[in-house]
Amino acid sequence: MTFAKKALILSAVSAASAGIVIPVLAQSTSISGAGASFPAPAYQRWAVEFARETKKQVNYQSVGSGAGVRQFHAGTVDFGASDEELQASKGEFTAGVTAQRGALQIPMMGGTVTPAYNNPSCKNLKLTQRQVADIFLGKIKTWEQLKCGTGPIRVAHRSDGSGTTYVFTNSLSCFSPEWKSKVGTGKAVKWPVGLGGKGNEGVAGIIQSTPGSIGYLNQAFVKGKIVGAAVQNKAGKFVMANDVTGAAALNGVKLDARLGGEDCNPAGANAFPIAAFTWILAYQRGNGAKTDTIKQFLNWGLSPKGQAIAKQLDYVPLTGAVLARARAEVNKIGR
Repeated sequence: MTFAKKALILSAVSAASAGIVIPVLAQSTSISGAGASFPAPAYQRWAVEFARETKKQVNYQSVGSGAGVRQFHAGTVDFGASDEELQASKGEFTAGVTAQRGALQIPMMGGTVTPAYNNPSCKNLKLTQRQVADIFLGKIKTWEQLKCGTGPIRVAHRSDGSGTTYVFTNSLSCFSPEWKSKVGTGKAVKWPVGLGGKGNEGVAGIIQSTPGSIGYLNQAFVKGKIVGAAVQNKAGKFVMANDVTGAAALNGVKLDARLGGEDCNPAGANAFPIAAFTWILAYQRGNGAKTDTIKQFLNWGLSPKGQAIAKQLDYVPLTGAVLARARAEVNKIGR
């Protein structure tokens, strides 16, 4: 028996004699994560179903990819989540506690980021790639300029550090040289126009309550008064965001050795032009008594049941080699 185990037993005995309850089992059956709002509806639904089947608790906080990566590097969560892959060139695989514990990047599903709007006078909005960029540059100011509906355009965007913003601005940089030079790509950018909201939830709230507004959202948040716009893809076809067009976009993305990968304007006749994977960030070492619960939850999410739930919520489920590689990466999580 190791010294650590003897100390734990002695501590428990002492606490019991003092009438203190030590929730040793709760430490191994309850885990927490934080990060991207993009996949939050799926992760939170997974947590509910996972708890129902296993009696183990997963608490996921939708705080945005930027905050999720910071908490992951600080070691204040059991796992992080991001819609932007970690950058080895920026030291993101070895920052903070990951220098000792190691960082694993596991794709969990894919999704689309779509321009979404609330304007009852505009039906079936179709946007060229240049028009999408010009709306967020503030160059297109009215619905009349889009030949769809009437009135001024009110732009909504993210106010927090966001992987959804990274995915969207990365595509805008491919769509428009002007966007690339004036604004660029990032989790947070200096927006030329518009009102900011925190999380996909915040942007959806602005659009929902503001007639004449347009923003960008993960497809799972397009509901109620919010309508998605068709966007012209690289092949010249106007397509709506859904699991089929998202899969057509992501099937051509090649993941690297650390399972990162992106395409700012994917080819393919049916590809939606703004799509990306979303990742769970896990520690390779130092997970202790929570190791089994972390692995069990992630494998549950990557199971046919978990991926079917993702599809129901308008995400793109993983298939084939990508799914196999994701499961293999989960198996690297150790104590």
